[in-house]
Amino acid sequence: MSDPGNDDDAVDVSVVIPAHNCRAYLDRCLTAALVQRVKKQIVVVDDGSTDGGSELLDLYAAYHRASVKVIHIEGGRGAGRPRNVGIEHATGRYVFFCDADDYLGPEALERMVAMADRNASDIVLGKVVGHGRRAPASMFQQSADRVELGGSAVYNSLSCFKLYRRELLERHRIRFGENMMVGEDILFSVHAYCHAEVISVVADYECYNLVSRPDGTSIMQQAASRDPLAWLAMIRGPIRLMAEHVEPGPLRDHLLRRHFRLDVFAQLGAVFLESDDVRRKDIAREVAALCDEWYTPGVHDQLNAIDRQRATALDDIERLVRLARIENATVRRRLTGLRWDGDVLVVTGAAGLDGITRDDGMAVVLRSRLDPAGEIVIPAERTGGEFTVRVDAGALRSGIWDLRVAVEIEGVIRMGRLGAQRDSGVTRPAPRLIGGAVVLPYFTRDNGNLSIDVGGHVVAVPGSVRLIRTRWALGHRLLVDGEIAVAGVAPAATAVKRIVWRERRSGCERADRVTALPSGGFTARPAVGRLSPGTWDAYLELDLGGPPARFRIETDAATVAAPRRWQAAALLRSVRPYATSGKGRLSAVVRRLTARTVLRRILR
Repeated sequence: MSDPGNDDDAVDVSVVIPAHNCRAYLDRCLTAALVQRVKKQIVVVDDGSTDGGSELLDLYAAYHRASVKVIHIEGGRGAGRPRNVGIEHATGRYVFFCDADDYLGPEALERMVAMADRNASDIVLGKVVGHGRRAPASMFQQSADRVELGGSAVYNSLSCFKLYRRELLERHRIRFGENMMVGEDILFSVHAYCHAEVISVVADYECYNLVSRPDGTSIMQQAASRDPLAWLAMIRGPIRLMAEHVEPGPLRDHLLRRHFRLDVFAQLGAVFLESDDVRRKDIAREVAALCDEWYTPGVHDQLNAIDRQRATALDDIERLVRLARIENATVRRRLTGLRWDGDVLVVTGAAGLDGITRDDGMAVVLRSRLDPAGEIVIPAERTGGEFTVRVDAGALRSGIWDLRVAVEIEGVIRMGRLGAQRDSGVTRPAPRLIGGAVVLPYFTRDNGNLSIDVGGHVVAVPGSVRLIRTRWALGHRLLVDGEIAVAGVAPAATAVKRIVWRERRSGCERADRVTALPSGGFTARPAVGRLSPGTWDAYLELDLGGPPARFRIETDAATVAAPRRWQAAALLRSVRPYATSGKGRLSAVVRRLTARTVLRRILR
């Protein structure tokens, strides 16, 4: 095979699009593919469309002969055969699979190809977003040049909407299952993952848009596509294929965990509750057969509590039904009170699972948004139907902490965010300074859930900095005395860091030292005479346990020192401190004039 990198006419990406009765979506899909800024080949395989889509595709091929190739085949069963036909006609260095009712982001292929070329990637996952459909998320937490199959979440995504090196597909004869209504892409993706040496992730751009059809006509929207017995029969093939390529051990257990969690035990959830007694026994029997063959201690250790219990209760249908009801019950929770008791935030509420009258325990879980592994569990005190927890705010590290209520029933823990449902009298408590850090309980803007911001990461810190006196000193320094209050109290002297002058037009900054005084006072001698020409706004910067907190320095005209002018060499310099109109904040206008500029102004 010749090196395509040496051929200026080589196609970067072959976009393979299977199309069956998708006329309403074709314009958007094809337009999004045509605007991709890579050398591309768009291979559309018309799978016996009868809605006018065939004729529309022929028009695209006629108008875009250099880019669009249309192949008509007889209508088959599923997208496997059309995609395989598309691979046979592909000439690009890479292949990307796109469904006709979905579409690419404008820069998707450009970014994914750049990632692949930079890292010699065999597979590149581009961020998927859903429109009326749930999109995979666990593998898109951050972009990565290289991820390990066994040390990441990429195997959770077994759809084919990725960029694949075509040479990989051809060398290992990786193809889709044919005559399959569902699962043909799982078989393909499993095979590709098993041979990929380099896997990359583009998570900082929305590459692929996954669309739900309003009429519910796509295969995955039809009830038959999620028949549990059919799904369990289908998934045997991908599991066997994976096991042929991966030896027993931690990697195989990691991959099997995905199949048991998302493919096998998922059939014991909502769909299990919807089935009759006979069908439930059939489902449990098929799950048990898969467990007999593939369920290992390594898989068991990686699963959550409810799936581990299912694995030991496959001969107890009533137990499986109870577990399914617990898993699918809505977590009912309500916030009834929120107040400070010293440095302790007292949270009261009511919680439980709909349709289930008892529980075995309750707690509030604080999870750090900046460190997902950071979690604090506070057992709840129970009084009648209400719970109470006391959050020691001084023990919380800097960051954002989200509050969830956790209900435990039969060894299963269900959690839900706390705060969106709350009594009308529950309001946001005032911020507090605790141990040098500002603590700000708040309700999130999107859903109104309760969180705690320690350090002022996302919530504005309430505070004021006001001048008491200003005067000029030697060296054209402006002596200032002032007072500070944060959350209604004076901060510790160690919190006061510096005065920052910021030039309004350029954003240039200059900092000067500050001396903290007892009881929230401060004094400083900023060298405003050394500022370059422009309009400068003054801030006081404090360390309150998070990112630097800046407060505009408040003043009034009576407190601000008079302007100062002086001659330096051939320059006339002037500094005019002033209080801004409206809120009255300290700013300064700095000018430097040459004798020629002064004369020119006089002669105007």
